[in-house]
Amino acid sequence: MQLGRTARIVLAAVTGMILVAIYVPLMVVLVNSFSTSTSLTWPPPGFTLEWWVKAFQSVGAREAVLTSVQVAIISTAIALVLGTLISIALQRFEFFGRDAISLLIILPIALPGIITGIALNNFFRTIMGVPLSIWTVVIAHATFCIVTVFNNVIARLRRTGTNLEEASADLGAGVWTTFRLVTFPQLRSALLAGGLLAFALSFDEIIVTTFTAGSGVTTLPIFILNNMFRPSQAPIVSVIAVVLVLVSIVPIYFAQRLSGSEQTRR
Repeated sequence: MQLGRTARIVLAAVTGMILVAIYVPLMVVLVNSFSTSTSLTWPPPGFTLEWWVKAFQSVGAREAVLTSVQVAIISTAIALVLGTLISIALQRFEFFGRDAISLLIILPIALPGIITGIALNNFFRTIMGVPLSIWTVVIAHATFCIVTVFNNVIARLRRTGTNLEEASADLGAGVWTTFRLVTFPQLRSALLAGGLLAFALSFDEIIVTTFTAGSGVTTLPIFILNNMFRPSQAPIVSVIAVVLVLVSIVPIYFAQRLSGSEQTRR
């Protein structure tokens, strides 16, 4: 479809404004992490590496990073297993209520985070009588990480079809042998991309985490929120925010490269 010159100019202008609105604040945070001002006055009166040194020496920040990594790894592992099994069940088998189940699987990522957080908080504390802990955070994160894995895997299953699996069965291979030698190799890049996205999604999640974390559980986003308005902590928070952005970008970048290379190959 060809766009007119005016339409192209308008589209470019709107795209530019959106990109500016998204990335200029991120650049401001980056600059503030080197500012000599403790109140983050703008423009910065000077630049220093002091806040980066203090941020990496902060015991609370290191513990928060470790907690976030632990939660992200475990919730991603759960999402990879359950998301893959659900994808295979919904794509390869016909049964009553399949469309309804597919909708229920996708729904957690579409709902506002505060709704999901309140619902899970009530489920853990009121219905199950379980005290909030790092494991309730893991379960909460897994609910929406599953969606990321599910979307990647089911899209790959739809593209690959069932010809190779049927041929494997005709040659006498069992279900697990077919999965190990035929299905899984076709899903590897989709699983890796889905896992990377799930990790990034879990690592910087704060709304659901706030409602499902116990009093002794502090992930990196919660650490940032707790220290953002404390005197002399704003520059350190800016440093941690920059690190958080970088950590989130890496898995998203590789996930996009994996998806793009797979599409190009096909």
